Amino acid sequence: MRLLLAEDEEDISRALVEILKRNKYSVDAVYNGEDALDYLETELYDAAILDIMMPKLDGLTVLKKIRSKGMDIPVLLLTAKSEIDDRVAGLDAGADDYLTKPFAAKELLARVRSITRRTGEVTDNTLKFGNTSLDRSTFTLSGPDDSIKLSSKEFQMLEMLMTTPGQILSQDQFMDKVWGYDTDTEANVVWVYISYLRKKLAKAGSDILIKASRGLGYSLEKKND
Repeated sequence: MRLLLAEDEEDISRALVEILKRNKYSVDAVYNGEDALDYLETELYDAAILDIMMPKLDGLTVLKKIRSKGMDIPVLLLTAKSEIDDRVAGLDAGADDYLTKPFAAKELLARVRSITRRTGEVTDNTLKFGNTSLDRSTFTLSGPDDSIKLSSKEFQMLEMLMTTPGQILSQDQFMDKVWGYDTDTEANVVWVYISYLRKKLAKAGSDILIKASRGLGYSLEKKND
């Protein structure tokens, strides 16, 4: 799952990025409202975390602009302000939730899980396809023969495939969502991780496979289809 974090205090931003990445999120970080708006208008994210007090454009302005364009991405607002009127202003502007600084890492992660569940994309803690399941809380792939803990990137890629079974996902989609659009990583890393996942699906005794479509990408299919 790919997030945009807009926080102008770089020390706080780095700490939040580390927390989110340790919990299997892919994160792009920006430090002002103009960049946040640009990223949201040109890239695909599952959710955005916006600090209200940012240079160039404040978080509320960014939120109002994306909502005026019909963008329904889940948004969590961060602020040092705790007054009721400020919270109401954020929610009225279209925020999905509101978190006041300072906050605990566990609360931030819980709020992110909550707002992404509301989109309908994340409707269950366990994804199932064929005889195979993927536990989103433990990052565990399970089949009739074995249960296997996945690495962060393996989990994110399999989650993408299992939420869109039968749909072809391009190499660029994996790169953008798992590694981030500005990564220096070579695109052939996608094939490497697909190979890892195929081996782990086989070890678990899964009846699903990752099908390659030349020049297009990869899709999740049942073996007997």
